[in-house]
Amino acid sequence: MAGDSLHDAHSVVATIQPAITLLGLGIGAALVSRACRLNPIVGYLGLGLGIGALGFADGFSGPVVAAMAEAGVMFLLFNLGLHFSLGRIRAEASNIFGFGTLQMLVAGGGFSALFFAFGLPTEFAIIGGFAMGLSSTAVVIGLVRERDQEDCPVGRAAQSILIFQDIAAILLLVAAGSLSTGGALAPALGLAGLKAMAAFVIAVLFARYLTGPVFRLIARAGSSEVYTATALFIALAAGWATGMAGLSLTLGAFLGGMAVADSRYRIMVQTEIDAFRGLFLSFFFISVGLSIDPVLLAENWVLAVAAAAGLIALKCAFNVLAGLANRWSVPGSIQLGFLLGQGSEFALVIFALPAVAGLIEPRLASILVTAIAISLAVTPLISNLGRKLAGKLRRGPADKKLAGDDAPVVIIGLGPVGRSVADALTYNGIGYLAVESNPERFEIALADGYHVHQANSADPRSWDAIGMGKREVAVIATGNLAISRELAPLVQDRLPNIAQVMAMPGPEAIDEFNELGMMAIDVKTPRGTESIIEMVFHALDHERKVPIPTRSEEEHALEHA
Repeated sequence: MAGDSLHDAHSVVATIQPAITLLGLGIGAALVSRACRLNPIVGYLGLGLGIGALGFADGFSGPVVAAMAEAGVMFLLFNLGLHFSLGRIRAEASNIFGFGTLQMLVAGGGFSALFFAFGLPTEFAIIGGFAMGLSSTAVVIGLVRERDQEDCPVGRAAQSILIFQDIAAILLLVAAGSLSTGGALAPALGLAGLKAMAAFVIAVLFARYLTGPVFRLIARAGSSEVYTATALFIALAAGWATGMAGLSLTLGAFLGGMAVADSRYRIMVQTEIDAFRGLFLSFFFISVGLSIDPVLLAENWVLAVAAAAGLIALKCAFNVLAGLANRWSVPGSIQLGFLLGQGSEFALVIFALPAVAGLIEPRLASILVTAIAISLAVTPLISNLGRKLAGKLRRGPADKKLAGDDAPVVIIGLGPVGRSVADALTYNGIGYLAVESNPERFEIALADGYHVHQANSADPRSWDAIGMGKREVAVIATGNLAISRELAPLVQDRLPNIAQVMAMPGPEAIDEFNELGMMAIDVKTPRGTESIIEMVFHALDHERKVPIPTRSEEEHALEHA
């Protein structure tokens, strides 16, 4: 008996050892990436490639690592769903189904035409071409979150397009599956569409009738472990359900998050999921690095790098064309096009299917997979290039009329608080004009599509050019107490008739500014930024509409949890 127990223990250790090893190596890769000022994604991909080059890739190809990698993408999509309530989906319908369709037709159709031109089989040209038109949800959403672009136009459009691409990927997987079974394609696609519609309806019903009662019951338990277990259960069970129905696990995870998005308990669920999302995503990116064939890369590195460069260049070009066709500006189209300018994890899955890979030479299939993996690794660099190029194009020559010239709100400082105010105003159709003196923040805000102008906010001469006197509300959100103190007497002297909202980086001097008649709020408090936004809308006497539950609702849920 003792021998059997010892054997079972060794068996368990052998099963989980690859995951433990990757976890430790991943920590090191993340630390090195941060030290080199690189995105951790680059470190994870490089780690996977290094393991493969040393000949240890087979040791990490077991089911445990694969399951953890898949879980990472599921948690990512679940988190995305938490920010896409039914109201937001209705608001973003034109981007999801309009812009998303256009992007797939232009990018997927472009690659399909290219494959046709090279004489590849028709089936591969269609399935493989549209697979190349997909972008990486995991990489792009991670970058959008890291850059705090979730609510700016480029970030919102990217998320919406990726949602549509995930739906399109399901159809491509169904089409690829029909090749192996020899079945008719049209009925298979129709059945997949009906299943996806049924899953969406179930998610809507769950959100409307079950989410509240379930979480109220859990709240009474008063146990953080129960919250954690519930969050994991919803994310994994939703993916499992759609997977059992023959659909994508990630679609189910997204719908599971969407079902909770309107709940007052959303912030609690998101808090529990975030730690797991980051952990398991590292396994996904390491697995992508492992998928690169080091032998092929060594023997045909020129061809592989050229294929990756061609993929990125064509993908960016197709995406920019789609943006322009959708009546986006040239800078906006460039930034979005470069952000979505990589291959997709779904394409790796599709090209790995025997029915698809068997249509072309093994060497070509390996080169395509390697090119996609390389494109994922350099996405942070490519997207930064697009962002800088967009910023330079947006700067351009001096406008005859300032963007936001007739806006009722002026925002001084476009840090996190200023951007949140600008996003809320934009969503409600209210104009604003922003001023930023910091060159780096100015470039980033300009690239992200904000109505911002670079000027020294403490120089009254710039106020005349901006037309400060005709505004209704001035929001001072510099994030610097010394600068705020410098601006306060100027605001009092030159703008006595407009509402003055001060976003303070701490409790110090709150009373000082309030005594001057300014509305000063400490943005470091839990409701700080939300209070600033509420003050602006109150001063404008305008009812605020929000696309997702407000922070005040989330905090109410926490207080009563």
